[in-house]
Amino acid sequence: MRPPGSARRLLLAGIASLLACATGAGAATISASTAAPAPVADPLADPLESPRWGDMRKEFFDAQPVVFDARIKVSGPAVAEDPLNVPIAVDASALAGVEEMIVFADFNPIVKALRFEPVAARASLGFRIKLQQSSPIRVAARTVDGVWRVGGAWVTTTGGGCTLPSLGSGSPEWQERLNEVNGRLWPRIGGGERLRMRIIHPMDTGLAAGIPAFHIEDLEIADESGRVLARIQPLEPVAENPSFTLDFAEVAPGARLHVSGRDNNGNRIDTWVTR
Repeated sequence: MRPPGSARRLLLAGIASLLACATGAGAATISASTAAPAPVADPLADPLESPRWGDMRKEFFDAQPVVFDARIKVSGPAVAEDPLNVPIAVDASALAGVEEMIVFADFNPIVKALRFEPVAARASLGFRIKLQQSSPIRVAARTVDGVWRVGGAWVTTTGGGCTLPSLGSGSPEWQERLNEVNGRLWPRIGGGERLRMRIIHPMDTGLAAGIPAFHIEDLEIADESGRVLARIQPLEPVAENPSFTLDFAEVAPGARLHVSGRDNNGNRIDTWVTR
């Protein structure tokens, strides 16, 4: 028996409503499944966009964890007029537990310039390097958790700094003053001391014709008790007669600091620096 007209209309309306709901639900599901995913930034994408970053990562970090970190600062001239003496300051003091820092220039023929262990010093260092051409200058800081954190800046230069002979290598004076240290301590605002020192050395890269590599290999700064405060390993790209600026928070006012080290020919560095 067919249902009465009113009942039949209600039944058809109900069936139509169910079909409409089913169709709407299906449309919503298809729309959700085909929506494009939100773009995700690559945490390993080089902010300096250097084509050599992949090589740098493989050479220095390999399988070790590495991240870019804006808290690490590299300061230098936007344009370096003298590629033999490019002033650079690196600062990772915003990080806790920095155990080691390395400095490298992507486009130098000798990429790695310096290694620094702050120990009891502030995780910052001022120095000068040679640049062969315009390049990112980077500092990587390894913290106690084993992660390398990287910061950097581009420096533009006319180039040639790594393949030019040092000025000192042509003068007999450097032989008489080799590894002579000129330095001084200054009190820092807020406590501690600032050390600035300059060491007489040609720092030859070995890339100039007829001049072998000749550079300082190790430097150690200690207090009067013999406690090591910092270690620096300057390599060939560090500028001739290298100068370094370090900050110490725990050095007593008026204290002396012992600077010792050697170059790659075994010549010793041994002096005391005071105020």
